[in-house]
Amino acid sequence: MNAPNIHLLNSITASKGSDALATAKELLLSPGGIAIPDLQRTLSDMYTHRLDDADLYFQHTRNESWSLEEGIVKSGSFSIDQGVGVRAISGEKTAFAYADEINLDTLAQAAKATRVIGPAGGKKKIVIKGEHQAESARTLYHPNDPLSSLSSAEKIKLLERIEKRARAKDPRIVQVMAGLAGEFDVVLVARANGVLAADIRPLVRVSVTVIAEQNGRREVGTAGGGGRTDYGYFSNERVDHWVDEAVRSALVNLEARETNPPLIKSKIPPDFFSSLSFLPSLRVFSSIFFKISIILLTCSS
Repeated sequence: MNAPNIHLLNSITASKGSDALATAKELLLSPGGIAIPDLQRTLSDMYTHRLDDADLYFQHTRNESWSLEEGIVKSGSFSIDQGVGVRAISGEKTAFAYADEINLDTLAQAAKATRVIGPAGGKKKIVIKGEHQAESARTLYHPNDPLSSLSSAEKIKLLERIEKRARAKDPRIVQVMAGLAGEFDVVLVARANGVLAADIRPLVRVSVTVIAEQNGRREVGTAGGGGRTDYGYFSNERVDHWVDEAVRSALVNLEARETNPPLIKSKIPPDFFSSLSFLPSLRVFSSIFFKISIILLTCSS
């Protein structure tokens, strides 16, 4: 089975798409010694079997989180997840393979494992034509790594600022918990239809939790926000607004009063229940009437 040559195009997702594609190549391909011709060769090898479609999916994700409580940073974490996935489609059948390590050997093994879903005897040569910019695409997120947009000292200073402002707002604030989290996600997809696309998805968030106490009663207030950008999004004005909102929420809950439903006064006369003494007689009468009705129905039939 012969198929026409497919040109693998570098689809740039925005005016900054070239930066996204360069970042994806640097993080996902270069460390494993993989180049664009290797992707072409892998997809072509998969099409030695008769497949209807195939693609390669690379992903690199970095996460971090910082937590402050009682004036000190009590926890912090950092993790890196990455891998490559291969998909092959033949008719109604789909095969998947995945590897945590990104290098030529694992890529070739995953491709061989999935191509067997189709019968042997296919042929499809995929050729890289060159970089191409999609004019209709638009920028969604900037390609910068949010985790490196602030130093460790600056991140701790941001959390400490949250605690100081919350405690200064009202003396009834007895505990402040602040959290800072960031994620940097890079994706690269190579498809057998000739498309090579990269996407970068940053994500950051700040969370504020305060506890207010008065006369032995405690209430909680929370606030926060974030977006697909870097830590520069957390300006002093924006963070102060979230702190003030968390404090306000806690104090409103603290000052709230419980509502008691009004008591409904009974209008039943005191001698009402004593007047129900006729009920036993009524039940006997009803029983007798029911038996007579059955006898009459039996006779009439």
